[in-house]
Amino acid sequence: MSRAIDVPDRSLVVLVGAAGAGKSTFAAEHFLPTQILSSDHYRGLVSDDENDQGATDDAFEILHSVAEKRLSRGLLTVVDATNVHKHARQGLLRLARRHHVLAVAIVLDLPETVCVRRSTDRPDRSIRAGVVRRQHKDLQRSLKPLREEGFHKVHVLRDESEVNSARVRLNPLHNDRRHETGPFDVIGDVHGCRQELETLLSELGYHLNRDSSGRAVDAHHPDERRALLLGDLVDRGPDTPGVLRLAMGMADSGHALVITGNHEDKLVRALRGHNVRVSHGLAESLAQLDEAGEGFRQRVLDFCAELPVHYVLDHGNLVVAHAGLPERYHGRASRRVRVFALYGDTTGETDEYGLPIRYPWAREYRGKAVVVYGHTPTPEPEWENRTLCLDTGCVFGGKLTALRYPEHEIVSVPALRVWSEPARFPGAAAPGTNTARPTREEQ
Repeated sequence: MSRAIDVPDRSLVVLVGAAGAGKSTFAAEHFLPTQILSSDHYRGLVSDDENDQGATDDAFEILHSVAEKRLSRGLLTVVDATNVHKHARQGLLRLARRHHVLAVAIVLDLPETVCVRRSTDRPDRSIRAGVVRRQHKDLQRSLKPLREEGFHKVHVLRDESEVNSARVRLNPLHNDRRHETGPFDVIGDVHGCRQELETLLSELGYHLNRDSSGRAVDAHHPDERRALLLGDLVDRGPDTPGVLRLAMGMADSGHALVITGNHEDKLVRALRGHNVRVSHGLAESLAQLDEAGEGFRQRVLDFCAELPVHYVLDHGNLVVAHAGLPERYHGRASRRVRVFALYGDTTGETDEYGLPIRYPWAREYRGKAVVVYGHTPTPEPEWENRTLCLDTGCVFGGKLTALRYPEHEIVSVPALRVWSEPARFPGAAAPGTNTARPTREEQ
């Protein structure tokens, strides 16, 4: 039986093992030569002798520098070194965090006797048996805490048969949908406004599918367009279960893509029993979900817990994130990327309502992708430097708004009423549908 090792195609792979474990052979079999950064190779570069241990510090300085450049470009990078000491791994993990990529450890934990035999028998390089044994002991001490150091995954291969049968599978991140080109209808924050969502979908040309009780459970477009929901489906509005039922049905059928917002993030924690502050409509959502039944609650939890925080689409020309995302975070994965995508960035100050003042990241955006987001309600959709805010405050009596992509047409429907009194919303625009096309400067 072969052993499958799944590796994100944008990641830092750290090989771990004593000398003689076969790390270099493993790397050469499963990765491209340009992807592999070998400590032996860099020792040779700086000293003309791969065995010169006195050149190790200089070698790793260069190795880290090259790794930094590769990771800044989002390129898969494989570090071939013993990495049996925590301090060596921590330096590499800091690189991964700095560039918002996942780190994966592949551990070759072969028996000590095998490592010693291979090391002492090498014709090109002989390593003393005592050195190999110390490295092997250091590895054994590292195995248990290794999983808690910050690696996304730790794969341990314990004998030669496992190493020989291993298959590395490079997988795109969940947020990588560059192959999907649309057309899309990107929809801003719904916040439990089911009737307005159904009306907007109909305005966009979708046909609603209803169950025997008349509830909308799916919607499809005759021209095979897909809806793209920007998160904050829940809270504040009158029918969070109805919105979720429709969104989940569309996602299951492939008629919609959905990303999470900060309100879904908080709902998941509440449904899991965590101690969260029940505010901003969460109490109403939990009560509505209780009425829908335990089975539906569990389905909602499973669905919302798996939602990504952003998508990269259309060959990198379109990025969607609930609160927006600067270019340096596109297609990346880290806690910082997640927090920004859910909440945006703040100045550290609060306004007269006691709410955080958002840092105007869009004002500085110069990326090639159009970034579409919601989170901060505005009376009208706002284009700025190829970014567009689609949260037009439907739950506060404003509008529910969509962007037709790639046409760049705006379509809105008015809220039926003020469902939640806003702490901060400049006011609703006049009812109606706006199909204005942004100018090149606005995009």
